[in-house]
Amino acid sequence: MTSASTAQSADQAEPDATAGGPPQGPSPAAGGGVPGVVRRRLATVEARLDGRSWLATGVIVAIAAILRFVGLSHPPGKIFDEIYYAREGWALVDKGVEWNYKDNGPSYVVHPPLGKWLIGLGEWAFGYSDTEHGISVPGHLMTTAPEFGWRFSAAVVGTLSVLLLVRIGRRMFRSTALGCAAGLLLALDGFHLVLSRTALLDIFLLFFVLATFGALVLDRDARRRRWARALEAGLDPGRPGRAGRPAGGWRDWPWWRLAAGVLFGCACAVKWSALYFLPVFALLVIFWEVGVRRGAGARRPWRDTALDELPWLVLAGVLMVLTYVATWSGWLLGDDGYYRLAERYPNAPLSDTPVLGALINLIEYHRAAYGFHTGLDDPHKYQSWPWQWLLLGRPVAFYWSGEGACGAPSCASEVLLLGTPLLWWSFLPALVALAWLGVARRDWRAGTILLVVAAGLLPWFWFALDGRTMFSFYTAPALPFLVLAVVYVLGAIVTPAGPTGDGSLAPVDAGQDRRLVGGVVAGAYVLLVALCFAYFYPIFVGKLLPYAEWSARMWLDGRWI
Repeated sequence: MTSASTAQSADQAEPDATAGGPPQGPSPAAGGGVPGVVRRRLATVEARLDGRSWLATGVIVAIAAILRFVGLSHPPGKIFDEIYYAREGWALVDKGVEWNYKDNGPSYVVHPPLGKWLIGLGEWAFGYSDTEHGISVPGHLMTTAPEFGWRFSAAVVGTLSVLLLVRIGRRMFRSTALGCAAGLLLALDGFHLVLSRTALLDIFLLFFVLATFGALVLDRDARRRRWARALEAGLDPGRPGRAGRPAGGWRDWPWWRLAAGVLFGCACAVKWSALYFLPVFALLVIFWEVGVRRGAGARRPWRDTALDELPWLVLAGVLMVLTYVATWSGWLLGDDGYYRLAERYPNAPLSDTPVLGALINLIEYHRAAYGFHTGLDDPHKYQSWPWQWLLLGRPVAFYWSGEGACGAPSCASEVLLLGTPLLWWSFLPALVALAWLGVARRDWRAGTILLVVAAGLLPWFWFALDGRTMFSFYTAPALPFLVLAVVYVLGAIVTPAGPTGDGSLAPVDAGQDRRLVGGVVAGAYVLLVALCFAYFYPIFVGKLLPYAEWSARMWLDGRWI
């Protein structure tokens, strides 16, 4: 973790977009050099391929893949909400819309189709079977146990989310070790593991939200490199108007930001709760753009940001909407979907106008689904409240069976949606430490992580006031950012205090001692999380245990049963 020290000190020099004025000191004139402080403020992770970092990334991703794919077809049958999503996924492949095979008509569903399309892709590739409805279809690639087919895409996306977190962590912390620590902690989290081995929508939501954030971080770095190149070429940011801003051109368009718009449209097409992240992501782009202009020495960073970047944000929003609508193509291009044709639903305010009628009916469908969500207050055995989630106050049992031989008088097999306790019980202390360190170090990374975590958790506290039925898996899209909070604190333990008043690093001897002790502490923490994960692993994957061993893992007794 030796590079974490350099990362911390370099980022401390970067100003927060909400504090302070333009940097004092000479503006880079034509033909002149760029001041060192400006170089540090605009510094990013090098774009060149780093073979060692990718090798380390590959090891972490391989661990995640093994954990998620081995024994994927167990438990047998459809567990928990797979009874809905596995069937709807196959219906999308078969009919283009969600279909009720029992009544031979369209199904009324309340979530967008993309997550179910992805589940259906695995069923198309490896086969699907539903004995209740008399369906048995071989796979187009190979035929496996049907459970493998409908869980395959979740396992792939869960593994890819670990890959994303490693690379995002490395880019944010400028440390391969810290990036790999983030990915390993996510790979060894029971909550993430269970969602990665089950055909539910939440792992897809997590993936697309994280991918959107990753694209925005890449956009942040690309824009900083653009400004750095312009300053090296002699740009004077103190000049008014376009003369003080980098030249345009299609190569310098914010392609990663536009990609983020597409990815966020995909997130919304899995679950609408992705929308809670939208204002935070937009604010981050604005703050980062103001920050780069202020770091470069622009006179009016806020005004310039509004003039230059808001049109690109609007275009990203348009791409988001177009992507979302495109995921409904099966509904729009056919006539079989629920609420698709006005003649089949005479009591609904639908339209039969060509082209526009389909969009009007889609809006009405959305209104009906929104009404379902806002009125969802039926009690459920495994419902929980947002203030319980990070404390693991009420996990969800996806599967439980007492059948089978385990060498004991009574046995138990369970798939429990439970976060690795040591990791999850670290989240709240890590958030508190993150807030303190962010203020003390004026570090953009701390504020960024806190804002995204808030977007993922705080809206559910509002819904709790209305008594809405909620479940712990609603935390899924916030999980990678909670892990980043823990890793940020681990990095702070490892690194020296940072630059001194004149900008130089702390004494070398003190820094080495700090890194040695901090590295031992951080390594011990990750090891303890791994051991905790190993202890609870049997109840993450439904392994048959003697009842006494299963009961010993129910640390909170009735809250976990």
